[in-house]
Amino acid sequence: MQNDRKLLGWALSALLMVGSLAGGLVLAQTGRTTTPAAAPATTVQSPEIVGPLVPATGFSPIVKKTGPSVVSITSTSIMKAADDGDSLSQLFRGFPGFDVPDNPQFRTPRKQRAAGSGVIMTSDGYILTNHHVVDSATKVHVVLSDKREFDAKVVGTDSDADIAVIKVDATGLPAVTIGDSSRVEVGDVALAIGNPFALGQTVTMGIVSALGRTGLGIEAYENFIQTDAAVNPGNSGGALVNTRGELIGINTAILSESGGNQGIGFAIPSNMARSLMNQIKDTGKVTRGYIGILPQDLTPQLAASFGIKDTRGALVASVEDNSPAANAGLQRGDVIREVNGKAINDQGELRNQIAELEPGKTLSLKVLRNGAEKSLSVKVAARPVEAASKSAPVPDAATSGKLGVAIQDLNPQIARQLGLPASVTGVVVTQVQPDSPAADAGIRRGDVVEEVNRQPVKSASDFQNAVSKSATSVLLLIQRDDKTIYAVVEREG
Repeated sequence: MQNDRKLLGWALSALLMVGSLAGGLVLAQTGRTTTPAAAPATTVQSPEIVGPLVPATGFSPIVKKTGPSVVSITSTSIMKAADDGDSLSQLFRGFPGFDVPDNPQFRTPRKQRAAGSGVIMTSDGYILTNHHVVDSATKVHVVLSDKREFDAKVVGTDSDADIAVIKVDATGLPAVTIGDSSRVEVGDVALAIGNPFALGQTVTMGIVSALGRTGLGIEAYENFIQTDAAVNPGNSGGALVNTRGELIGINTAILSESGGNQGIGFAIPSNMARSLMNQIKDTGKVTRGYIGILPQDLTPQLAASFGIKDTRGALVASVEDNSPAANAGLQRGDVIREVNGKAINDQGELRNQIAELEPGKTLSLKVLRNGAEKSLSVKVAARPVEAASKSAPVPDAATSGKLGVAIQDLNPQIARQLGLPASVTGVVVTQVQPDSPAADAGIRRGDVVEEVNRQPVKSASDFQNAVSKSATSVLLLIQRDDKTIYAVVEREG
């Protein structure tokens, strides 16, 4: 009977393990298994791990190898107190005889503490974490898995990718083994190691759910690994590792309506994180490539409007004057399909590839212009500090109905009110009817329509004539704030 119980327990454990291997926004693998040759086999081998991964140990060899490289971080910052009850005027307001005017000097600054995680990247004390974990910190404290504690200094951060490098004064630290995130595949087993809710080191397991996630609006530069390994507040800056115990990502954010884990976590790929860390170590900052365009994803409606059969590529929504792109002859309305011989699927891929290039390098582009393919060479510059790093918003296309907008001629007075340069011409949207095709397409009051179906419009009559010639959809070029975007509005008859 006792042997039967042991056999049943082993069988259930083995089934659970084999099953696991087969297989909201809150700032927070490749290990392959061989199939047993025969049914009675008692181990599941991973060729990169020394020793069998038997049910009794599970993933403990990976955790023993990688866990010491993951640290807990506490950062302290000083908040400027607002008029929220700390000032004398608020304390005595409402009491007769104590009508004290508000005075900022009586407001009490508050200490704010944030808990996060980090990964030891070098044995001499360089640690990688998230920018938001140490942002504005006056003190950063690090606790190792063996309970040793250190104060750390911030070497540098990159808010656009949410990466920070900190340094502790120590040697002989257990540095993580860095993996090649380009080899990660959807379905690979992944472990998340970090400090959720300041509980201390915690390990969770899941799989890689998706790769190359962009356009989420979490960071300016995104190329996330998505995982369903449980990641919670405090995991930010912690490790995502594969079944070889190699770092494949830095856990950064979760998609959650509750504030806790809901099975969708995002990690910065290790290749990207290591590149940014090296720049910060060497120069104290990150320098990105820049050519001076605002890219936009191709929706099916936009692709059809430009006579393109698929949505692969990035639509150039605007080209800055005197920029490298302008000097190379790139034009608004071009669709970039390849960069240095590599196919481009969307604007996120384009922006990341350009950003990774060193200033001074030459970029080879293949673009579609009016249905014809062109090759252009662009000399990459360094991205100016003030340059906008976000991509153009892409309105959702409408499905039916008339346009539903009121427009009027753009005059100098309205242009000044909208903060537009004198060179902008077109018609201004004065009203958008709710639930109309224009509203569904993201058209807003104050938008300036410069083109209809790629033809310039300079008056309300130009606009109406151009729209009347469109049987189904209307392609609009819109000036909004300091950028231009394309939008497609569907209409009836």
